[in-house]
Amino acid sequence: MEYGTSRCDDGRGEPPVVPEQRRGVHGRMPLAVVVIDAEGRVTHWSSGARRLFGPTRQQAVGRPAVDLMPVSGALRGAEVRTDATGSPELDDSRLGIVCYPTAGRARMAEPGHGQVDVLWWAYPLVGPGPERLLVLAADTKGVGGDALGRDDRIGPGFALHTEFPGAERLAGRLPDILPNMGPATAGRIVAQVLELGYPVLEISHHERVPVTPDWGMPRYRERRARQEAVRRSALAAGGAPDQAHAPGRAPDPDDVDLGYAPGPDDVDPDDLDLEYAAVRERLEFLNEVSGRIGTSLDLARTIREVTSAAVPRFADFAGTHLRAQVLAGEGFPDGPPDVTTVWHRVWVEHNDEPGRWDDTVPVGESIAFPEHTPFFQCMVTGEPVLIPHISDEVGDRIAGQFEKRDLRPLINGRSILIVPLKARDVVLGFMVLLRRPGREPFDDMDRTTGAELAARAGLVLDNARMYTYQENVAETLQDSMLPQVTPRMAGCDTATRYLPGTRLGRVGGDWFDTIKLPGSRTALVVGDVMGHGLTSAAMMGQLRTAVQTMAALDLPPAQLLRNLDDLAQRLGEHYLATCLYAVYDPVSSELVVANAGHIPPVLVRAQDGRSELLNLPTGAPIGVGGVPFETVTVRVAPGDRLVLCTDGLVEVRGQDIGAGIAALCESAAHPAASMDDAYDTIIRALAAASRETDGRGGRKDDVALLMARLNGIPAEDVAQWRLALDPSEVGRARRLVRERLLRWGLPESVETAELLVSEAVTNAIRHAHTHHVRLRLVRTDALLCEVTDDDHELPALLSADRDAESGRGLRVISKLAREWGTSRTGRGKTVWFEQALAHPAEQASAHPAETPAHPADPTLAHPGERR
Repeated sequence: MEYGTSRCDDGRGEPPVVPEQRRGVHGRMPLAVVVIDAEGRVTHWSSGARRLFGPTRQQAVGRPAVDLMPVSGALRGAEVRTDATGSPELDDSRLGIVCYPTAGRARMAEPGHGQVDVLWWAYPLVGPGPERLLVLAADTKGVGGDALGRDDRIGPGFALHTEFPGAERLAGRLPDILPNMGPATAGRIVAQVLELGYPVLEISHHERVPVTPDWGMPRYRERRARQEAVRRSALAAGGAPDQAHAPGRAPDPDDVDLGYAPGPDDVDPDDLDLEYAAVRERLEFLNEVSGRIGTSLDLARTIREVTSAAVPRFADFAGTHLRAQVLAGEGFPDGPPDVTTVWHRVWVEHNDEPGRWDDTVPVGESIAFPEHTPFFQCMVTGEPVLIPHISDEVGDRIAGQFEKRDLRPLINGRSILIVPLKARDVVLGFMVLLRRPGREPFDDMDRTTGAELAARAGLVLDNARMYTYQENVAETLQDSMLPQVTPRMAGCDTATRYLPGTRLGRVGGDWFDTIKLPGSRTALVVGDVMGHGLTSAAMMGQLRTAVQTMAALDLPPAQLLRNLDDLAQRLGEHYLATCLYAVYDPVSSELVVANAGHIPPVLVRAQDGRSELLNLPTGAPIGVGGVPFETVTVRVAPGDRLVLCTDGLVEVRGQDIGAGIAALCESAAHPAASMDDAYDTIIRALAAASRETDGRGGRKDDVALLMARLNGIPAEDVAQWRLALDPSEVGRARRLVRERLLRWGLPESVETAELLVSEAVTNAIRHAHTHHVRLRLVRTDALLCEVTDDDHELPALLSADRDAESGRGLRVISKLAREWGTSRTGRGKTVWFEQALAHPAEQASAHPAETPAHPADPTLAHPGERR
């Protein structure tokens, strides 16, 4: 027997009466929840449905619903019906399911229990998912006992939830009735249920009681535990077990797993409400905390978020400690902690007066925790430690383990919960939580909540730890590959800046370099590997090393980029980078530049302060392959400034890169007292342009910035001669060098310079073929000597025996020169060396009239003129 209704009023056009709850009849009941698809098959079968109808979830899902439930009124083929006003109800015969809400009562036979009276509510569903019908059902014995079963005037119905007091609470609890689905699906079903009508119990068509789910198992378990304790006490005292056992049916193991909810005789409804509210409050707390923590990968910020989330809602005091290796970003800790493990107190949050515990538990303190303390127990076991109340005796015992601090004012009389912060079963840290007297002490449910909080925090913390570790590794790698001290170059002052990115990670693939070349020239390099992180930093190191190696071979800029492009393709398809390579010759005042897809440099003219973006062939990025590179020669004047940078400096959010380049040109032209001032002007100007666009001004990318003041070398500081291929020219070379150094006021350097020049010229004359030998002296902060001939074979430094007649020349140069080297040229090779000059004060104290005691006869062989 069954009946159904789709009405949301009492059928007489009068508003429903919402009375006090009828004695013996209440809306709390264990509900069976079933979801059915368009073919009439079960897609969801709750544990309540298993208890009410029998089949398990595995047995029910996929079977026709009509074979499982005696609620055919909800499942029979739809037909056009009219409501009380004669208007047709919507239906869809293709589904075989009614398209309006229905409700009814049905009786079914349960083996061993006779007839069972069932209430049911059915809701048609629409939407993108397969769900087409929601059925709620309950045993009438769960509501009002036998009175309801005997009173046919009490039945299921529907009403607007806004008709009842606490409407928002009803709507908020409705998701608890529904199956465990995703937020989108559950939200859609809730909206349809509220629109079609909230499930109620109708009493004689005049009174209505809203149906609410009865999830009383946690409190029931607690009560059963208390009853069991009383029973055991009675047995121990010799009493009767039956007197200590409270009435009520205990759930079987399957009931416990599936969330069995006992009837009203076992559970006090008020207790259920309180228990349900407590569980819901904790879930809301954990959900809120999950949304607050992990907003960034910054380790310190993550710790502050985790600690602050617990106060004051969950605790009155929270302090977080991390292992030293984790905080330092040194990777995953090795082994379990012990009494020697050093912990850092990263953050403390409390709701006492500000500064109350600054001296007792200062933030930033490093400490090793004693063995016989709850803190040590938590960190070695990896399990929460709960002390509901710290008595004075316990507090004094704990505080006595610490020699240099008194913890008693902080912990005595309080409730304490210590939870570990773990990742992959390794304790990274722990959190100390305290509640002051007068507040409910921590209990087992709080222990579970705290453990869940710590588990979520541990996952976020480990992500931040791994990110910090990788960032530190990449940053260390990058710092080791960037030039730490820019060498002072002849005729050129350079300064550099590297600015890490602030949004996509601090480490990138930008680099700069200044390379000393033969002939007092300087190579200026800036490049940008595409991407960020450790991989980009490693690629940058490989490319920078390759550029330095090829620059030492004195390759022309275009040829160097060609070779670098070939290398990148051999290293892998992911090696993509832009690069600008420029060679500055301070003697000829020329700048030779080649570009591989990089931002052109800005040249600021010293004569009028005008800045210009050099017009260079763009070229393709390194690693693309198959694209030629071109070289451009630019005339410069002493005092001109050259600015090279990566795109991170000129990229402005929401604008074309041309706007950033224009801002760079404008800011580079501003007069500056020093190179540092010029840098600051450029960076401030570009940051302001970014801030005007996106309101934040944070750099998306890292920045490499290289600036060079092209001072040039005056003509009076350069001397060069041509020497014939005649051994007698060696003596002439010594004489020319001596005269020039005395003219420059460098008498202290004459003797060594003569010896070194004699060795280099002797070797050049011996190995030259058809042309002359060129000798050049350049005076800067050091004395540079270059000897060039037409032999393409580079000399090598060899070991020479005591009696050997060759192999000594380069050994003498290597011993006495500050630096020396060889390089190929278009017509041969150049051997060069640098000789340190004495301090000007030392030069002034020398005697210019004194000359070194060298033989005056140029034909006399010098002791070093043997190879």
